[in-house]
This record gives sequence, structure tokens and C-alpha cells, in this order.
Amino acid sequence: MAVVESSVVGEAQGRVAELAAIRVRALAGPGEQATEAQHARGKLTARERIGLLLDDGSFREVEQLRRHRAAGFGLEAKRPYTDGVVTGWGTVEGRTVFVYAHDFRIFGGALGEAHAAKIHKVMDMALAAGAPLVSLNDGAGARIQEGVTALAGYGGIFQRNTRASGVIPQISVMLGPCAGGAAYSPALTDFVFMVRDTSQMFITGPDVVKAVTGEEVTHNGLGGADVHAETSGVCHFAYDDEETCLAEVRYLLSMLPSNNRQGPPSLPCADPAGRSTAGLLEVVPADGSRPYDMRRVVEELVDEGEFLEVHEHWARNIICALARMDGQVVGVVANQPQVLAGVLDIEASEKAARFVQMCDAFNIPILTLLDVPGFLPGVDQEHGGIIRHGAKLLYAYCNATVPRISLVLRKAYGGAYIVMDSQSIGADLTYAWPTNEIAVMGADGAANVIFRKQIAAAQDPEATRARLAKEYQAELMHPYYAAERGLVDDVIDPAETREVLIQSLAMLRTKHADLPSRKHGNPPQ
Repeated sequence: MAVVESSVVGEAQGRVAELAAIRVRALAGPGEQATEAQHARGKLTARERIGLLLDDGSFREVEQLRRHRAAGFGLEAKRPYTDGVVTGWGTVEGRTVFVYAHDFRIFGGALGEAHAAKIHKVMDMALAAGAPLVSLNDGAGARIQEGVTALAGYGGIFQRNTRASGVIPQISVMLGPCAGGAAYSPALTDFVFMVRDTSQMFITGPDVVKAVTGEEVTHNGLGGADVHAETSGVCHFAYDDEETCLAEVRYLLSMLPSNNRQGPPSLPCADPAGRSTAGLLEVVPADGSRPYDMRRVVEELVDEGEFLEVHEHWARNIICALARMDGQVVGVVANQPQVLAGVLDIEASEKAARFVQMCDAFNIPILTLLDVPGFLPGVDQEHGGIIRHGAKLLYAYCNATVPRISLVLRKAYGGAYIVMDSQSIGADLTYAWPTNEIAVMGADGAANVIFRKQIAAAQDPEATRARLAKEYQAELMHPYYAAERGLVDDVIDPAETREVLIQSLAMLRTKHADLPSRKHGNPPQ
């Protein structure tokens, strides 16, 4: 009996040793030469990236020993463990986060049936656990040798991206190429990060573009980080290196809840809630025609002057940022008078609408800072669909049930005033500074419309126009006109702005609002 038991124990120990050897090979990947080649491209390996993203020692891998079962076209002779994607979960600042990372060293990170199945599983796990999902993308697209099954794998990813949208935060980090249909998964997620020079996204590559249109363009010129951060708006954040990029992903995660049933995490705050913001009087000129940097206003209002700007380089006439006030996360939407005088245009409307929807989905209160002269006029804007695109921002605000506070710093004219979370579309509280002008349009424009005949008949049209504009301004655009009619809750001292906003956010923290029962809305597209 003792001999039998010894034999069984020995066999078990042998199996354990065999497993350990297999795991060592799986962890090592395709070999030192492939790793050196990855580093030579200025890129980290999948496991190095995961190590930077997650808390030390917290990663728990799933399906490490998975291998493809495809035959033909040379695949049967090469069946590496992990099949080119590392999947699992760990923690970021102690909170659970799921992750998958393409391993470019194996099949160029190309997606096959087994590869896709691993991603599907970790996506399902993230949704079931109610935890954020981060994808570290560095792949060459569908694995051609596996044919249509690879394409079906992408379909499964897209379906899960859509099902998880607004339920758990989804973050795509582009760390290498992403071409063709593969680019649609990042586009379906909440945030896209890119690294300059090493990551690109496009539907058709430079060779196809040249063959079809005759245009010659480089990979970075077609779909690099700066292109998508500044021109297309596909990328929310762009950085120079992977280490900084992944550190900023961690920072973003610290501002987001794990899922839509929770609020964003709060932190102790050493910045006094009642701190005076008298410095704002020097930042914001009383003259409505003079520009200033709205970022300085945001810095003055939020805790320690720190905020994370989303889409910093795209549609720069509007600012969207995540910050904390008294330790609580808040989303800030603000016109930027330094760029195009802070007008709303097609891109600014899209940028802000998407941000408002994200904040509402993840229970983040919205603070809107207004200094807007209206919508950008022009044939290009009208033909480009400014009505349709502007309506996206209107729809997003009207649909949002989170606490919403708006503050008019200087001017708020016309339809742009209504769209930028006015009280008439559901803002919970609306404040204004004594320098505010809320009106259909500027005084000069109004005088030209109302008193057109009188100005034309005057001996001195310019003097008459100026006098009538001044009268209109005094009668209908004085700082307390909107407050007298209940469209502004209070006109506040700029020095008390931080204190008033924090008190208001605290009061609204228990706000509850329901939308009508429906399958879903039909927002303008």
C-alpha cells in the first residue's frame, strides 16, 4: 500500500513539475530575440505593460495555456501558449480591473479563434463582476490563416463592447498598429489612449489609400496619435511614451466608478472647501470681448488646481475635464474664450455631448462654465450639419439625470446659452457672476435688428446705433435680468464661487431622477 501511495505522490509531483515548466515557457513567450525586436521598436511586451498598469503582484492570469487548434498554412507547426493575448485581472489602487493585452511577438498580435475566445471571456467576466476593462492593443488585425473565424471573433468583441457601454468603464490603450475592422472596438469604448510614433489606427492603410486615391501618406500621417488627438477626435489622450501613458490610465481609473451602480471614488481633501477664489477677478476680464484662458478658472475652482482634460487637443474651443471638488469627482464642461472666442461649432458640440453622456452614465456630477457668444456662423458649419451636431449636446444635457450646475461667467447668447445646460433644459442650479450678460444676442446685433429703420433714417447712423444698443443692454442685458425672472438662482461673488459650488454639489449628492420608460432614445446622429 505504501508503495502505491508513494507512486501516486511521485506521479502527482511529476505533473506539478511539468505544469511549472509549461508555465515558465508561457511566461517567457516566443523567446529573447522576439522580445529584443519588440524593444527595438520602442515598445514594451504585453506583460511589461500589464505590470505598469496594475498594482504590483496583483495580476491573475486566465487561460494562460490556451493554444489555437487551426491547421494548415503553417499554423499547425506553431502553437504557442497564450495564442498571442494575455488576459486576466488585477487591481489599480486596490480596485479590481480586468485587462487583455495583445502580444505582438506572437503572430504579430493577430486575432484568431482562440485569441478571440480569451478576450470574449475576460470581457464577460468584467461585465459580470462590474469592474472596468482595459485593452492594451498591439495587433496586426485578423489572423488571415484562420479565415472567417477570425472575423467572427471581432464581431463578438464589438457586441460585448456595446453591451458593456455605460455599464462598466472601457478604456482602449493603443500601443501599436490597429487596422481595419479591429479599429471599431476602441471606437466603441469610453476612452482611447495613444502613444506617439508607435501606435496607429486606420480602416485602410497607406498602401490601399495610394492605390485607390493616389494619395501618398505615412502610417503616422494617416492614423498616428497626433492625427487622432487633434484632427479626427478618435483619440482622447496622446503621450510620448508607454510609461507615461499607462500612468495616466491609472489616474483616469482613479476618477471613475467601477460600474454604473456606484459613484466615483472620493478622496480626503486638504484644499479648504471655503477657500476664496478672488483671484478669478484677475483671470476673467470684465470686457466681454477680451479673451482669457478658461483653464485658469478651472484650476482656481478645483482641488489643488488638478484636473484631467479629455480631448485636450481636439475642438479646443471647449474644455472637458475630470477633477475633484472637496474630494468628490466632477465633470467640467467649459467654453474656452482663448480659442474662437469660445463659440460652439460642430466638433465642440460632439466633444461635449460625448463627455456629458459619459459623466451621466457613470454618476459623475456635471459643472458647466459658460462664456459663449453663440454658434459659429458659416456655410461650412451649416452644410456640415451644425443643427444636427449641436442637437447632440442639447440631447445629452436634457437626458442627463446626474446633478447639474451651470455658472455664467460673462456672456451667454442665443441658442448656445440654452444648449449649454441652461435652467430651461434641466440644470438643477444656475449661478451667474455680476459680469454676466444673458441674452438672445449681443447688444449691437440686437439694435441692428430691432431698430433697423430708425438707424437707417438717422442723420448719424453710427451714433444712433451705439445709443440704442446701450439702451437695449441697460434694459434687457443687465446682470440681474435673468435672476429677476427665475432663470438664474443667484448672482454670486466670484470670490465665493468654489464655496458655493461645493455646497451645491453636496446638497445634490442624493439627487434622484428617472427618465420615462423606454427601450432607448433616438439621439441625433
